[in-house]
Amino acid sequence: MVKRGPNVIGLAVMAAVYWGALYYWVKDDLNSYVAEDQTRAVVLFATSIPYVAFVIWGTMTDLPESVTEIPFVGKFLKAYLWLAIVIALAYWGWLDQAAMGFLLVGVALFGLGTGLALSCLLYTGEEASRLYGMRRLVDVYPSITKPEGHVRFNQKLWTTVLVLIIYFVMTNVMIYGLSDTTLDVFSSFRAIMAGASGSIMHLGIGPIVTGSIIMQLFSGAKIIQLDLQDAGDKQLYQGVQKILVLIMIPVESIPQVYGFLDPSETMILDYGLGWANAVIVSQLFLGSLLVFLLDELVSKWGIGSGISLFIAAGVAQSTFVGTLSPLPTVEGAPMSFDNPPSGTLPMIFYTLRTATNQQLVSQNGFELMLLNHANPIAALASSIIVFLVVAYAESSKLELPLTHGKVRGHRGQYPIRLVYASNIPVILMAALLANVNMFTLLFWSHPTLSTVPILGRNGAWSKAHWFGSYEVGATTPSDGFAWYSSMVNGVGAWLIPLLNQTGDAYGHSLGQIMTHVFVYVFFMTAGSTVFAKFWIETTNMGAKDVAKQIERTGMQIPGFRKNPVVLERILERYIPPVTLFSGAFVGLLAAGADLLGTVGNATGTGLLLAVGIILRTYEQIQKEQAMEMHPVLREFFGAE
Repeated sequence: MVKRGPNVIGLAVMAAVYWGALYYWVKDDLNSYVAEDQTRAVVLFATSIPYVAFVIWGTMTDLPESVTEIPFVGKFLKAYLWLAIVIALAYWGWLDQAAMGFLLVGVALFGLGTGLALSCLLYTGEEASRLYGMRRLVDVYPSITKPEGHVRFNQKLWTTVLVLIIYFVMTNVMIYGLSDTTLDVFSSFRAIMAGASGSIMHLGIGPIVTGSIIMQLFSGAKIIQLDLQDAGDKQLYQGVQKILVLIMIPVESIPQVYGFLDPSETMILDYGLGWANAVIVSQLFLGSLLVFLLDELVSKWGIGSGISLFIAAGVAQSTFVGTLSPLPTVEGAPMSFDNPPSGTLPMIFYTLRTATNQQLVSQNGFELMLLNHANPIAALASSIIVFLVVAYAESSKLELPLTHGKVRGHRGQYPIRLVYASNIPVILMAALLANVNMFTLLFWSHPTLSTVPILGRNGAWSKAHWFGSYEVGATTPSDGFAWYSSMVNGVGAWLIPLLNQTGDAYGHSLGQIMTHVFVYVFFMTAGSTVFAKFWIETTNMGAKDVAKQIERTGMQIPGFRKNPVVLERILERYIPPVTLFSGAFVGLLAAGADLLGTVGNATGTGLLLAVGIILRTYEQIQKEQAMEMHPVLREFFGAE
């Protein structure tokens, strides 16, 4: 451990970026010829300085012991003071509607992030990472209490069921005061991001996954020097990730509200535009915070992962409706040959029962059922193929023989799955592409962000069309990097144009369409491989951790000395290569599933994730039951 000083260059850059952005925000008022506007702008700008100083003080200093021992107050006194400051800024914004965005976003939100970053850069302790500058904040961060002892299987099962019920209820709680004319930025990724458009679950698992992506990329690139094999470093890593999730919730919700999730006219008349937007943001924040807490509740008190369960629940619902819905394809229109039921099976039965042979031949009835319906037979067939392939891949594994060092004849196996990194790398990669879609859309059409130089559509030296361009009122890209890396949704997006030797609806040539297919498959495969490596390192599934787990049970590989170092070397031959292969395989499988398409607009990636999650959850239930009947297994699985 080496004593370090503050990172002066980092401090200067961070301060210049933050206060430079604030200056850009109020520069018109600062350069105004009206003295009152200049004074107001100076006061607003100056407010950020003591606020950031308070955040730095809160993260870098300890309160006196006599204060921290005060019941219900002492430990969280700094948090209460920060909340009081934010409320004061909100009240100021209530009095000055034009300044509310600057106060709540520029000062309260971005000032918080800047203060935390400066605290890390000012940290001078002996620990390996500057993230220890936020240790005091991590220690008082509110979270779900971890069970002290063993949680019985029935309690875990009922907790998981209760969380799923709450999730479905929340997806049907619509945002109060939302206009009918809204756009869903995550429409193409809704099956993967979970949640429901227009509800308080609109953001879904987006902030949680985005926070995880940022931390894993920083950890993998060694930007944050944390040894995740060390218990203290790992606890800090998880704590900082939770803080980052809380910051990402408003970061993802605010841009959407100011441009896509518009408040209703009644709400604007009652509260004003600024506060109407704030009400919607607060509902999005509350919904995302509940998702975060429910995920943590399942992880500690339930079975499996909350994020995975939410994805599986949403995809299962979409697949069920897409397969069996008896409602007409076009709502409000009567049922007819041109408007059959939207579900695949009801559509087949209805068309074959009501249509004549002449209609089936002359009006392309068979082509309608096979390819052109909202949920065609081809989509149902590809869904079944994806299910079978994933089920086979999940069951494929390499088993290392084990024997007990003291009990002769006692043997076992340690399974190394073909899909060793599970489906998490695909979730992370899909969420990364969803964020690319969201931010390129914001820079293209958002009234403020579109004026940003280079990135913005209307900004100076604009290159926005390189990053992604969009049609009016659309949330899916039509050109640029965002289009080439976007999801290829079904055979209609590539195979039918290829067979007909025509372009697509956006006017792309066949060469561009096939380049789109190649780029998407490449990004999903390569990205999932990278995230698989990062994921294994952060979840105690690496060779070193597995060797410790096996060694604790007294087991060893026959023919080798009972030594954790020897065991680790043997596992190094298998786990790293299988990890990289599993990441590439799952990414390629997800991309291939997207190319085929699925029923219910669940997307191939969503269906692949759902099938894998359901199979893993079933195996987790079996493991929990085994540990319930044989308590000695809890030590091997690390449950105690």
